[in-house]
Amino acid sequence: MEKMQSNGGEHVNAAYDPTLDEPPGYEVNGDSRTIRPSVVSAFGHDTLDRVPNIDFYRNAGSVSGHRAVRPSLQELHDVFQKNGGISVPDIVEDDGEGSNGTPSDDVELAVPLDSKGEAVKFGWIRGVLVRCMLNIWGVMLFIRLSWVFGQAGWGLGTVVIALSCVVTTITGLSMSAICTNGVVRGGGAYYLISRSLGPEFGGSIGLIFAFANAVAVAMYVVGFAETVVDLLKENNVLMVDPLNDIRIIGCITVVLLLGISVAGMEWEAKAQIVLLVILLAAIVNVFVGTFIPPTAEKKSKGIFNYDLNIFMENFPPDFRNGESFFSVFSIFFPAATGILAGANISGDLKDPQAAIPKGTLLAIVITAITYLGVALCVSASVVRDATGNLTDLLPSEAPPCVGSALAACELGYNFSSCAVETCKFGAMNNFQVMTMVSGFGPLIIAGTFSATLSSALASLVSAPKVFQALCKDNIYTVLHFFAKGYGKNDEPIRGYILTFIISVAFILVGDLNAIAPIISNFFLASYALINFSCFHASYAKSPGWRPAYKYYNMWLSLLGALLCCGVMFVINWWAALITYALEILLYIYVAVKKPDVNWGSSTQAVTFISAVSNALSLSGTEDHVKNFRPQILALTGAVRSRPALLDLAHSFSKNYGLCLTCEVIVGPRSEALPEMNAGMEKNQQWLRKTKRKAFYTAVVCESYREGVETLLQASGLGRMKPNTLMVGFKTNWKISGAEAVQSYVGVLHDALDFEYGTLILRMNQGLDVSHIVEAEEETLKSAKEQQALENEFMPNGGKAKGLFRKSRKSSQQVLTTRVSVCGPPPPQVAKMNEKLVQASAQFKTKQPKGTIDVWWLFDDGGLTLLLPYILTTRKKWKDCKLRIFVAGQPGRSELDKEEMKLLLQKFRIKCTDIVVIDNIHLKPRNDSLKKLEDMIEPFRLHERTKESAQVEAMRKEHSWKITDEELDAFEEKTNLQVRLNELLRENSKTANLIVVSMPIARKETISDFLYMAWLDILTKDLPPILLIRGNHKSVLTFYS
Repeated sequence: MEKMQSNGGEHVNAAYDPTLDEPPGYEVNGDSRTIRPSVVSAFGHDTLDRVPNIDFYRNAGSVSGHRAVRPSLQELHDVFQKNGGISVPDIVEDDGEGSNGTPSDDVELAVPLDSKGEAVKFGWIRGVLVRCMLNIWGVMLFIRLSWVFGQAGWGLGTVVIALSCVVTTITGLSMSAICTNGVVRGGGAYYLISRSLGPEFGGSIGLIFAFANAVAVAMYVVGFAETVVDLLKENNVLMVDPLNDIRIIGCITVVLLLGISVAGMEWEAKAQIVLLVILLAAIVNVFVGTFIPPTAEKKSKGIFNYDLNIFMENFPPDFRNGESFFSVFSIFFPAATGILAGANISGDLKDPQAAIPKGTLLAIVITAITYLGVALCVSASVVRDATGNLTDLLPSEAPPCVGSALAACELGYNFSSCAVETCKFGAMNNFQVMTMVSGFGPLIIAGTFSATLSSALASLVSAPKVFQALCKDNIYTVLHFFAKGYGKNDEPIRGYILTFIISVAFILVGDLNAIAPIISNFFLASYALINFSCFHASYAKSPGWRPAYKYYNMWLSLLGALLCCGVMFVINWWAALITYALEILLYIYVAVKKPDVNWGSSTQAVTFISAVSNALSLSGTEDHVKNFRPQILALTGAVRSRPALLDLAHSFSKNYGLCLTCEVIVGPRSEALPEMNAGMEKNQQWLRKTKRKAFYTAVVCESYREGVETLLQASGLGRMKPNTLMVGFKTNWKISGAEAVQSYVGVLHDALDFEYGTLILRMNQGLDVSHIVEAEEETLKSAKEQQALENEFMPNGGKAKGLFRKSRKSSQQVLTTRVSVCGPPPPQVAKMNEKLVQASAQFKTKQPKGTIDVWWLFDDGGLTLLLPYILTTRKKWKDCKLRIFVAGQPGRSELDKEEMKLLLQKFRIKCTDIVVIDNIHLKPRNDSLKKLEDMIEPFRLHERTKESAQVEAMRKEHSWKITDEELDAFEEKTNLQVRLNELLRENSKTANLIVVSMPIARKETISDFLYMAWLDILTKDLPPILLIRGNHKSVLTFYS
C-alpha cells in the first residue's frame, strides 16, 4: 500500500497532483470550481467523494432545486490523470425529455413560476378539508336522508352510514399510504394509481375518472336547477316549461361556474369558502330547529320535539315499495364519494403528502358525524307517516292507542289512516322534511343550493386537472392537445372548455337518472384501484415502498378494494358491468400501445417476484424429456448485426423458450466497458420495439473464445439456462488468419464439452450486416446534426430541404446502395449489399410454400428432427412441409424407409416424404474433389515433398496446417462431406431451409482448418442451411 505523505498535519489525496496548488478541478462550462469546503472540513483532506445531499437525488428539471451530480464510480476508481481536469458538472439541466409529448419521469416536474407572481398553493384546510366536506355534504343531507332513515330505521340507517364510512375510510388510509410514498404531482387519483400500478391501470381509470367528474358537473347542476324550478312553480313564474327551465338555468349556472374556475384557483377557493359558510349555517339550522317547539301545523305533518317513543318507533326498518337494505344503501352511498376532491388538485397543494391524508380523513370523520347526527335528530322528532290535517286530533277521552302510529297517537294525533292510504307527510313521504324541521326554512333551500353548487364546482375543477395530468403523460397521444396549461397555476383552460361542453351536452340531452349509477360506479372503480394499489405495493415488498403514513394494512386495503367492487354491483349491476368493460377495453388499448414510460410500478415488482419464485420452483424439479424445449444462446453480436440468425433463433424459442442474443466485445476492459454499458439498454430496447422475445447480454474479454466460454458457463438462471448454441458460419475463414479460425472452432469444441446442442447457420449472401447498420447510424446522426444547424438559422421552424430531407424510402432501401457517408460504394459492392439486406430479412417474413429438408444422418438425441418440427408449428413456417432424408444401406431402402416411418409415427411427427439415400458411400466427382483441394491448398503443410528437418521446423512454426498424414487418415470422412454436398444439391436445391446433421471433429486429432473445410464444402452453394448436432441426450420420446 502506498504511503500517504504528511503535509501540515493534513492527509493528502494520493490521487491528485501535489505540484498543483488547487485540488482537482471540475470543468463546468470552461470555469473551474473547487471541491466544496464542507467536504474538506468533514474529512480533513481533499477528496472527490461527496457527502450525502438531497440535490443528488433530484430528477432533471426539478423546480424545488437543481439536480447535483456526484462523481461517477469510474471517476473515483480509474487511474487519475495528472494535470487533467475531471469533467463533472455541478448541475444537470433538463434535457427536454417530456416536452415533445413523451412522458417525463420527473416526479417533481412542475410549471416554472410565472414572472408576474408565484403560483397559488393551498394548505390542508382550504385545499383538502374544505373541498372534501363540501363534496361529501350533498343534497342527500337535506332531501333524501330522512327518507333513508325512514325506510331503514335508525338502526339499519346507522349501519348504512357506517358501511359507507368503512369503505371511504379504508380508501382514505390506502390513499394516505400511497401519497406519502414520495413526492406527489398533480393528477389526483390518476397520478396515485398510475405511479403505483403502471400506465395500463392508470390510463384506463384516469380517462374514466375525468369523464365521471365532467358528467357529475351536469348532475349537480341539474339538481340545483330542479330546486330552483320547484320554487318557480310554487310562485307560478315558470319561463317556458319545467324541462326547458331546468335546461336554461343549468346552462347559465355552468357558465357562471366556468367563469369562476377559469378566473383561477384563488377565486374558486374563495367561492368554496362562501358556499361552506352557507352550508354550515344550514346544518346548524337543522339542529336548532329540532329544539324549537313545533306549531300545530308542523305537528299535523308529523314533526314534534324530541320524543323517546318516536325514536324507538323509528328504530326498526319499514321497507316499502320494493325497497331493501341494499337498495337504500345504493341510494345513500354516492353521497359519501367526495373524498378525492382534495387529492384531485394535488398539484395545487403546498405539501400534498401531508395535506391529503390529514384533510381527507378528517373530512370523513366530520361528515360522518354530521350525517349521523342530523339523521338521529330527525329520527327522534319526526314520525314516518302524517296526514297533514289539523283536524286529525284524538279526542280527550279516546281509547288507549293500538295498531300503527303509536307514537303520534300518544302525542294526541290520529295518523292511523296512513296505514291504508299513502299520506303526503312524514319522514317516508316528504323530501322537504329538513326544511320543515329547521328553524328557518329558506336557509335549508340555500344550503341545498350550496351543496349542489359546491359539488359541481369541485367536479368542474377536478375533471380538467386530472385530464391534464393524463394528457401530459401522453398515454393517449391523440389527447396531448389538452396537456397545455396557462398562467402561473398552469390552468388547464382547454380542459375546462372540454368539461364545459360535456356538461352542457348532458344537461341538454342526457338522461341523468340513467347515467347516475354509471358515474357512481366510475368513482367506485377509482376507489377500488386506490385500495388495490396500496395492497399490491405492500404485497410486492419492494424496498422503494416506504410510505411515511404507517396506519394502513395491506389486507385491509384488499378488503376495501373488494368492498368497492361489491358496492358497484349493489348500486347497479349493469352499470358495474359497463364500468368493468370500459376499464378492460382501455387497459387493453394502453397495454397494446405500450407507452414508453417507466414509473417503477408495483406491477413490475410483483412480476419480478413471480419470476424469481417460478425460477426457484423450476430448480426443484428435474428436467424431463417431454418438457424439453430449445433454449438458444445465439452469438449474434449486436442485435442488429445478424438479423437472419436472430430471426431463426427467435422462431425456435418464440414466446415459449429462452433466447439470449450475445455479444463478445474483445479488447482491454477499460476501453471496451464503456461500449458495452452504452449498448446494453440500446440493444434490449431494440429487441422490445421489434417484438423479439429475447434477452441481450454482452461480455468483455481479451479473446473471443474466452468470452463465449464465459457465456456458455454463466448464462441463465437455474433451469432457465441455455442448452443450445447457435452461431453463424464463418465465411471468411480462409482469409481471417489462424488465430481467428482456431478461436471459432474452439468455440464449437467448448459448446460440445459443456454438452450444448450446436447449430451453425449458413446463407450464401452472408449474415453480418453490421457495416450497413453503422452506415445507417452515421447517416441518421449526420441528418440530425444538419437538421439542428438548419433549425438554428430558421427560427420560424421551416422544414429543412436538401440532402438530409427525410426520404420516403425506408432507411434499409437507402443503405443498400450506401455503406459509407463519405461517398457511394462501387456498383458491385452496392449490389452485394442489396442482396445481403434482402437475405437478412428472409426469416422475418412468412415463408412461401415449400419444404424443410431434414438430413437426419446421425442420431444425436433427436435435436436435428425436433428443431425443424418446431419451425413447422410457427405461423411463418406453417406452409413448409418436412421431408426426411436418411442414410441407408444398398438393397434395403424400403426396409429403412419403413423403420423411419414407424419411428416418426411414434414421435407423432408428420412429414410429406421419407427419402433413403443408399448411394452416399460412392466416391464424389473429381470436379467436387478439386474444389476441396483448391480450398485447403493454402493451408497444407505438404511435408512429404520436404526434408525431415524442414518439416519439423515448419510444424513448429505452422502447427495449425493440414498435414498429408491427416488427410490420409481422414480421407473417407473428408470425401463424405464432398459427397453429401453433391447429394444436397441434387435433392434439396429448392428447399426453403436445409437441416443437416453436423459432422464432429475430434479434439487434437482433426486440425481446425480441415474441419472448417469440411463445413464449408458441405454447405457450399445451397439454400439457407442449418447444421445441427445435439448433445446426444434424448429430446424426443414416444412415451406418454
